[in-house]
Amino acid sequence: MTSVVHFKKSDRAFETYGDDPKRATISRLVGPELSKTMGAGIARFDDCSIAWTVLYDELIVTLEGKFQLRVGEQVFDTVPGDVLWVPKGTALAYEGEGATVFYALDPVDWRTREIKA
Repeated sequence: MTSVVHFKKSDRAFETYGDDPKRATISRLVGPELSKTMGAGIARFDDCSIAWTVLYDELIVTLEGKFQLRVGEQVFDTVPGDVLWVPKGTALAYEGEGATVFYALDPVDWRTREIKA
């Protein structure tokens, strides 16, 4: 991709993320079709806990609400403007109360790499 892409808020579509479609949704913005190195998107979490082990390095910026990242017994409580960096291999749970976050991840092709591994 050699040109700028404008992702308008009004055009953003969210899909179910995790086990509860009413509590967690995600809008994937940058994927392998746009970038060879990084991925990015917006996610929303409300009164839920989504367990996951990240298969990539991830950066999370809280945009709205209260977002929590649970790593074992440790809980990182964030508010708008807070930023978290999460290294590959971290077992965690994404949690939130009316939370909207921006995330960026590397590598963008982590799914393909995991299938080959």
